[in-house]
Amino acid sequence: METRLTLADVHQQHGRNSAAGQVLVYRLEDVARPVSFPHQRRDFYKIKLLCSVQGILGYADQQVAVQDCALILANPLVAFSWERLAGHETGFACLFTEEFLPPALRPDGVAGSPLFRVGGSPVLFPAPAEVHRLSNLFAQLLAEAQSSYVNKNELLRNYLQIILHELLKLEPAAPFHRPGTSAARLSAAFLELLDRQFPIASPQHTLPLKNANEFAQHLAVHTNHLNKALKDVTGKTTTAHIAEKVAAEAKALLRHSDWTLAEIGYCLGFGHAPNFNSFFKKRTGQAPNQYRRQPVVVS
Repeated sequence: METRLTLADVHQQHGRNSAAGQVLVYRLEDVARPVSFPHQRRDFYKIKLLCSVQGILGYADQQVAVQDCALILANPLVAFSWERLAGHETGFACLFTEEFLPPALRPDGVAGSPLFRVGGSPVLFPAPAEVHRLSNLFAQLLAEAQSSYVNKNELLRNYLQIILHELLKLEPAAPFHRPGTSAARLSAAFLELLDRQFPIASPQHTLPLKNANEFAQHLAVHTNHLNKALKDVTGKTTTAHIAEKVAAEAKALLRHSDWTLAEIGYCLGFGHAPNFNSFFKKRTGQAPNQYRRQPVVVS
């Protein structure tokens, strides 16, 4: 059974800076690097500036040859593998959860960004000048992560936003392996369709597609076919993806709106408040009204 690496696991291995366990920044040369690791999914996003090494990066059903310097953009939906052929890794890595970014930076979710979209290329080859500029940004990001500045988490978000914009300027690398499979294309179409349903703008807006069958019908495929494609590519079922997005939107509405629990539940596809309460408690361990009453921790 495939294991999923969590950000908490990485913090235990070599964590030295943290924002409630939601971000980690480090130099690659400061941690032990294995020659290779098998395909493995994570529960976080990762931006890695990788230099001074040659190797093969595997993701989904594709492979990319890395020569000297590359930017690797890993997301929780796709498994990655690495085989070092020569040299020793230098550079930086920034690991973060989607929750670490403020809502303004993720209106469609990080997974909806061209940088992290399933079916896209997660490898960029920057020019030397771009490597220099990005190295400086990562160095500043690391320095702030290690500082005791009281508002450092807000500053980290700003640096991360700048880095993400810099990456959007770069052209993706072409894989030398076969093109994406139909499963990868179907998964990408589903995830894009799912992302487009959020955020919910008003209490009168309800989700147009609420379950696996409705998504499959919209994509003109059988429900089982969609579910298998998602399991093969992302390791999660259709229902699991929908539940994650619905739970995330429920949290946002409970925190940032004055809508009643009944209105929030209705918008998210729950005809009866007890069903919404049961769903939310199962996903978060808390009742919706308990979650709403919690004070917001400003970092």
